[in-house]
Amino acid sequence: MWTVIYMASDRETADRIEKAIKDEGILVKTREIMKSKRRCCCIEIIVPESEAEEAQNIILEKNLFT
Repeated sequence: MWTVIYMASDRETADRIEKAIKDEGILVKTREIMKSKRRCCCIEIIVPESEAEEAQNIILEKNLFT
């Protein structure tokens, strides 16, 4: 089962987080939600439930949310 570990407000942030998690060998996907014609409003970062805690720690350790 996939679990949302972060919700990014822009593609740049989502891509940065996705890459960092992939670089650590964790499966990761992104999913756009609340999409409008003008822009994507929110992007979910999702990982397998069994790796969610590790992926969240990567985000925190690398300070990727800023």
